[in-house]
Amino acid sequence: MTIRVLLADDQAMVRASLRVILEDQPDIEVVGEAADGADAVTLARRLRPDVCLVDIRMPRLDGIDVTRALAGPGVSSPLRVIVVTTFDLDEYVYGALHGGAVGFVLKDAGPGLLVEAVRAANAGDALISPSVTLRLLRHLRSAGAPAAREPASPLSEREAEVVMAVARGRTNQEIAAELFISLSTVKGHISGIQTKLRVRNRVEITAWAWANRMMDAT
Repeated sequence: MTIRVLLADDQAMVRASLRVILEDQPDIEVVGEAADGADAVTLARRLRPDVCLVDIRMPRLDGIDVTRALAGPGVSSPLRVIVVTTFDLDEYVYGALHGGAVGFVLKDAGPGLLVEAVRAANAGDALISPSVTLRLLRHLRSAGAPAAREPASPLSEREAEVVMAVARGRTNQEIAAELFISLSTVKGHISGIQTKLRVRNRVEITAWAWANRMMDAT
């Protein structure tokens, strides 16, 4: 099934670049573009795309307000919003995630991460640029976040390797290449890991890995 995507960015060149990256994928279609936040909200509510890619700094409504309008608390039929931006300021990261975004991707993260973020959002998962994830987790650690609970059943050696790869911000394709396994095997491991850890997505897998100090030696 094709993933329908809406692009919202005030720079035409950026929208064109994102369109080229996404429509190069056989399972993704760009169904609309908006040059400001107010138009993004209007278009998204009319088109009901599977995923909205939203810039932070836009005229009329910024990306945080757009996210709240489309995915925030109290929205009866929330859409999946990924914030795509040049700026990784803490206030933007926290504002986007608290506003209901299911992803936060930096524009310099590369096309592979962008495409995987769209697919993850469509599947009900979440994906955040690795550098942003690390900052969030370090913030949680410095704030004295509680230790993660024990898994429902022990992770296998391979599952532990996948957990650490996810925590380093690797995409599914990168994990497959690093561990010499197929993409479908990676997806199967991640599904099993989420069940064992009782977490919902890659961000929570990463948080679990850091809370259990799996990343201290990497």
